[in-house]
Amino acid sequence: MTAALAGFSDPAFFAFCCGILGLLVGSFLNVVIHRLPLMMERDWRAQCAELHGEATADAGEEPPLSLSRPRSRCPHCGHAISALENIPLLSWLVLRGRCSACRAPISIRYPLVEVASGALSLLAALHFGPGLAAFAAIGLIWCLLALALIDLDTQLLPDSITLPLLWGGLLFNLIGGFTDLRSAVIGAIAGYLALWSVYWAFKLATGKEGMGYGDFKLLAALGAWFGWLLLPLIILLSSAVGATVGIALIVFARHRRETPIPFGPYLAAAGLIALFWGKELTQLWLRLL
Repeated sequence: MTAALAGFSDPAFFAFCCGILGLLVGSFLNVVIHRLPLMMERDWRAQCAELHGEATADAGEEPPLSLSRPRSRCPHCGHAISALENIPLLSWLVLRGRCSACRAPISIRYPLVEVASGALSLLAALHFGPGLAAFAAIGLIWCLLALALIDLDTQLLPDSITLPLLWGGLLFNLIGGFTDLRSAVIGAIAGYLALWSVYWAFKLATGKEGMGYGDFKLLAALGAWFGWLLLPLIILLSSAVGATVGIALIVFARHRRETPIPFGPYLAAAGLIALFWGKELTQLWLRLL
């Protein structure tokens, strides 16, 4: 036991273990990204039916759905994926990106999510070193990955992730995290109000909704983790990336201007940049000003 603990104090071994853990969790994140919006849709249908005094549509006919049930299956043939076929990255490579039963292609996004989770977890472990800060950063990374891809697929940012993320940031900074608690509380408030103000200004000016409430909560969560001083950087980075990608989609992919573009992935990307290089970039920005 002592030798194992001593091993975790070694930065290289600690980073290696965090990278492996990130790969494993990346496989679970794929489940979260796919199933959580479906679970939310079921809950909404049940709530609407209850409000109207009706039985839920297809009640008793739909199989149970949670993050653990049922087992993952091939969407084409229904083949239940075995444990050996669910090894992060390795299984996809061995199967050559195809189902073992029907040979239908398996999306490359699954191993890419696993690799991103593993690589970012390893980078956080190297950046922060063995300790609580690394584990907190890795947890934040996992949440941001899930939120970015869920928003990209469905234009939803689930409260079941954004709200715990916000409270987690405040709690972490209560015990000496990335910033002091006062800055974290102000960051959470300012983050929410910043996009809330933009939302209402745009709606009053155009009569349309420019973004969703999930974006407010995500920026509030980032403010809770990093404090109010990094909020201008996060807003600037996310807006710049979002504008660049939006223009590129319109010009090169013939993306229609009225087609909504999710803002969550850009907030998540800006949050990751702030996690690793936020203070240095803010200092550089202030020197330039």
